[in-house]
Amino acid sequence: MRFQNTTTIGRAAKRAGIGVETIRFYERRGLIAQPPKPAAGGFRDYPAATLSQIRFIREAQDLGFSLEEISDLMSLRADPKANCAQVQRRAEAKLAEVEDKIERLKGIGAALGRLIEACPGKGALGACSIIEALESDETHKT
Repeated sequence: MRFQNTTTIGRAAKRAGIGVETIRFYERRGLIAQPPKPAAGGFRDYPAATLSQIRFIREAQDLGFSLEEISDLMSLRADPKANCAQVQRRAEAKLAEVEDKIERLKGIGAALGRLIEACPGKGALGACSIIEALESDETHKT
């Protein structure tokens, strides 16, 4: 008989909106505990708390946190001495990282725009200024 506050890995994955292999990956990485195998056989039961952890991991990943950073956040979450300021500092660091990536992507976009603008868009591939620029060391200096 299955308790209502537990579920199989398949159902846990479906409820969290991820695949079974993702849950197994989280287990291998030590982010969540693998429930013990039932002595009588059958499927492992995943408690509601584990499903909550899986959702936490998924949401944090969606915000750009790495698995290492998520592990750190989960440790803070479980630490009764931790405070909101510690979490805020990590979120601020992630925001700074995201803003830096955005700036780098803008630079990449501008460089691509210049390459596209300079390309004649017709003729032989040997005359393609985009291919020529990609083969040049100068492309990486933008």
